[in-house]
Amino acid sequence: MSPAQSSALGPVARAGVGSQPRPRVSFEFSPPKGPKSEESLWEAIRRLEPLNPEFVSVTYGAGGSTRERTHRTVVRILKETTLRPAAHLTCVEASRGEVDEVIQDYWDAGIRHIVALRGDPPGSLGGAYVPRADGYQNATELTAGIKAIAPFDVSVGVYPQIHPESPSIDHDIEVLKAKVDAGATRAISNFFFDIDGYLRFVDRIRKAGVEVPILPGIMPVSSFSGLANMAGRIGVEIPAWLATHFEGLDEDPETRKLVAASVATEMCARLVEEGFCDFHFYTLNRADLVYAICRVLGVRERPPEPKDVAA
Repeated sequence: MSPAQSSALGPVARAGVGSQPRPRVSFEFSPPKGPKSEESLWEAIRRLEPLNPEFVSVTYGAGGSTRERTHRTVVRILKETTLRPAAHLTCVEASRGEVDEVIQDYWDAGIRHIVALRGDPPGSLGGAYVPRADGYQNATELTAGIKAIAPFDVSVGVYPQIHPESPSIDHDIEVLKAKVDAGATRAISNFFFDIDGYLRFVDRIRKAGVEVPILPGIMPVSSFSGLANMAGRIGVEIPAWLATHFEGLDEDPETRKLVAASVATEMCARLVEEGFCDFHFYTLNRADLVYAICRVLGVRERPPEPKDVAA
């Protein structure tokens, strides 16, 4: 599909940003579960830090299960690196007061960016969500609550292939509009592999009048079986061609890495042709694939930009 065929709005209108000589990137990490995983996390952070990403985010476990570890990791990134960290925050298993306390703690610590998500129930990725009566009901309310406490930069999520609990794409777009009206400044997409479907989705968002940047979420495939399991639980379609690429490679990790880097790089290159220049990488706390993909895309090590001085 050519740019002219895929959008009457044009590539820059679709991406929501101006053209750039090189792509801009951001990275997602998860808080460590123990000393060994903490060592792996910090190896990945130090490896990717010289690429000077726009920001790096740290996830928040189902049911708020990683609250303390997320806070500790984000604050350490702020203090010990040149990176600009963003903390994930969810609504589940907490009252408004408890969540507001977390938000205020982040502001007091110097964090200026939050990724506001509804979140998954404890131990149930993609499971049915039941809001607490005394809590924030959804990510829209959470976004408004964050902005009421302090002028954070707030990112929110979008599902290119329909949220598992949503009746339609149109409903998802209305939800995104509500998040933006509540103060969201960008949206980050869930990972996907259907590029044409993603382009159509973003076109519909633009036609609905939503102008905030939409960052495509890129998931390098380090383990196809793990990816298929995760995708099945959250409603992400795995195309047959991708399964074919990884067929017979279960015991061949080095070839899997080469294939994974090729697939992700080709996806990003196609999106660059369509006018996108911001990419959000789900690193799974590993740097090798992401670093290689960024290099092929033209992202180079450069001096860090000055951080904003915390108010």
